[in-house]
Amino acid sequence: MGSLFRSEKMCLTQVFLQTESAYNCVAELGELGLVQFKDLSPHMNAFQRKYVNEVRRCDEMERKLRYVEKEIKGAKVEIAKPDTEVAAPPPREMIDLEANFEKIEVDLKEVNSNHETLQRNYLELTEHRHVLRNTTDFFAEAELFQHDREEEEARSTAYHRFGIEDGVRQMHSSVKFGFVAGVLGRERVPAFEKTLWRVCHGNVFLRHSPIEEQLEDPSTGDEVFKHVFIAFFQGEQLGGRVKKVCEGFHATLYPCPENAMERSEMCTGVAKRLEDLKRVLVQTVDHRQRVLASAAVTLWVWFVKVRKLKAIYHMLNMCNVDVTYKCLIAECWCPESDLGRIRNALQLGNEKSGSTVPSILNIVETKQEPPTYNKTNKFTSAFQGIVDAYGVANYREINPAPYTIITFPFLFAVMFGDAGHGTLMALFGAWMVIREAKLQANKTDNEIWNVIFGGRYIILLMGLFSIYCGVMYNDFFSKSTNVFGSSWEVSKMENYTDSLLNQTIDLQLDPVYAYSGIPYPYGLDPVWQFSKNKLNFLNPFKMRLSIIFGVIHMMFGIHLSLLNHIYRGHYSSIFLEFIPQLLFLVLIFGYLVALIVIKWVSYDGLTSEKAPSIINMFIFMFLFTNKPELYMYPYQYYVQMGLVVTAVFMVPVLLFGKPVYRLIKHRTSKHDFQPKMRFPTILMQRVSGHEDSVQIMVNDSLNSQYQSESSSQGGNSVEVDAEEEYGKDSDEKFEFSEELVHQSIHTIEYCLGCISNTASYLRLWALSLAHAELSEVLWTMVLKNGLGIQPFYGSVVIFATFAGFAVLTVGILLLMEGLSAFLHALRLHWVEFQNKFYTGEGHVFLPFSFTVILEAEEE
Repeated sequence: MGSLFRSEKMCLTQVFLQTESAYNCVAELGELGLVQFKDLSPHMNAFQRKYVNEVRRCDEMERKLRYVEKEIKGAKVEIAKPDTEVAAPPPREMIDLEANFEKIEVDLKEVNSNHETLQRNYLELTEHRHVLRNTTDFFAEAELFQHDREEEEARSTAYHRFGIEDGVRQMHSSVKFGFVAGVLGRERVPAFEKTLWRVCHGNVFLRHSPIEEQLEDPSTGDEVFKHVFIAFFQGEQLGGRVKKVCEGFHATLYPCPENAMERSEMCTGVAKRLEDLKRVLVQTVDHRQRVLASAAVTLWVWFVKVRKLKAIYHMLNMCNVDVTYKCLIAECWCPESDLGRIRNALQLGNEKSGSTVPSILNIVETKQEPPTYNKTNKFTSAFQGIVDAYGVANYREINPAPYTIITFPFLFAVMFGDAGHGTLMALFGAWMVIREAKLQANKTDNEIWNVIFGGRYIILLMGLFSIYCGVMYNDFFSKSTNVFGSSWEVSKMENYTDSLLNQTIDLQLDPVYAYSGIPYPYGLDPVWQFSKNKLNFLNPFKMRLSIIFGVIHMMFGIHLSLLNHIYRGHYSSIFLEFIPQLLFLVLIFGYLVALIVIKWVSYDGLTSEKAPSIINMFIFMFLFTNKPELYMYPYQYYVQMGLVVTAVFMVPVLLFGKPVYRLIKHRTSKHDFQPKMRFPTILMQRVSGHEDSVQIMVNDSLNSQYQSESSSQGGNSVEVDAEEEYGKDSDEKFEFSEELVHQSIHTIEYCLGCISNTASYLRLWALSLAHAELSEVLWTMVLKNGLGIQPFYGSVVIFATFAGFAVLTVGILLLMEGLSAFLHALRLHWVEFQNKFYTGEGHVFLPFSFTVILEAEEE
């Protein structure tokens, strides 16, 4: 938890890796996941880097694995995921992996091609069989059609000189119909029929019938629906037209004998071929399943190895290559506290590669802003995510996450305060926490569920805090509980007799007559739940309570800015920013809180009518108007006048203090300023007896030599350490006008923000009121009506009314109201709280980690 309050200390390191051990060293750093590599050649594209061929080979292997994965999932074979960790493979294993993947891909493609060919043959034989079976009736119908047509043509030629009988005989001997038979898709049949009619001018006899058997497309595997058709025509010219139309509609034509005996024999032969083909198909499918099952056992391991290979070579491409000394130079960010573990990882990589020269890790001084790294666990990660969604903290800036763990669910509960609804929310959060391991193992693509499950600890805390606030409000599903006994004696009020109180009436509570002076020990008195003037009491109470919470929350944020100033050594900012900001807030809005508390403790039920209005008191305070009737303590006018004058005086201090201070500092140090240059010099020498080894020595006395080498080789280790604030430019670039404009913006934003931010906390009151009223509406208009029905019908109706009450409670009060309160609590932290001390302009630490890479690939 120590690093959660402020990000980890980071350092920029320079790592010198031997060429033969670079791969293993980077692999160990990837397993460790604590190093963020910098790209030392950003001007080079991917095709100009040293290991571009290795990355391409990894991409090709990954493509083959995705193809195998697609086939495995299509065959519904389960992919095994072993529990053991898979280490990064040695570089020489890449050749074996490539050969293995190539063999599997070729085998699968061959099997798939053979399977598709067999399926296509099976489909054609099946269609041919249906053509042979379904055309029997078509031929019988065609014979009748031909007979009728011959008789009609014979009668039309009876007037010829050869006589009627000779004409009929000649027709019978010379006229003969041709035909084509085949199969066509069901959706194309109507268009096919119309086209044939128009092209052939109605001189075609077409018949078709659907194939009832389920057919499968060999290419896509989708179910297809087809019709068997046969078209009779007269003459070769008409037959050519019919065949062209069939070709245009992609109809499949099959041979079909006109003789019934021949069709029967051909159908028998097709059936035998179908049986033989079916047995071959079964064997092919079994062989394909065995190949896929064998690949599924090690597919996940192959994916891990290839992705680790690719990641390692990608990191090696970010290094500089020194050809002369046969080494790679890398720069990386890492936490200072983990330098020992990083050195051990480099040593382990050298041992695995068998290198005799160790890898060298040097710390480089730099003025570049390091990345922000906050160590989190499964509990704090969700709250850190809330903060990072606004902006990543600057390096070593105060982290709001640990304070958000308490303030976020509390402010949510102030708006959502209902013990009953809070119990439901807490139970849901506890269920996710208890079954955390099982729910996490069942990964899903449902984004909404993943977000809810990721915030399970937030939901649990929001539910628990809502129970607490609900008990304080004495609100349980819009009802109250009387545990300690009410201090109100309603019968003592005027016009309220015992007989009247026994009736169902609305009570108007008057503390002058009915309050005994002994407050309810814990939370609100339950009698207010039945009072008609409940809102007249709760509204001012919750409104003032919201202002108190808001001012305390903002003051806490300003005090956190003090920790930032002290840590960075900006002691001038303490006097020129922190103290004026704190006084401005305390003297105005802190005083407002003090007036609320004074009014609460100074007046009781008997004197409440004489209590002054705080709003009027506040208005006249800024107008410097003396109103003795509004004062609650002696010399209040002079105290308020002093507070206003002091608060207003803080505005010019905020506006001109820091710019003037920096101007004076700039003028006094302009001629004395000498930037301190640090050039860690790298002297690389051959070691006698080891021509391939490198000795790296840091020598501060050779700064000039290293400076020239760095400028020629693109080195970036020149440092200037001369500025009080981290990451700022030199004072030589100081401009008073720009500093004054910048400070004016911040001053106006802060002063106006104190007013708007304080008013913004009134959402705590507004949403609490809305939630309570919605809860009461559901009780009054839904469940109460069901409970008020006569016993005979009520036992049946209560089920429907309770179901409606439960659905509306979960849908409206838990989901919609819960989401609304969550978003408003989020805004109060991002805008009203964090802007007092949190810049959020840093960049997150993204270490080279195999775990992160593999999880991202799986998603």
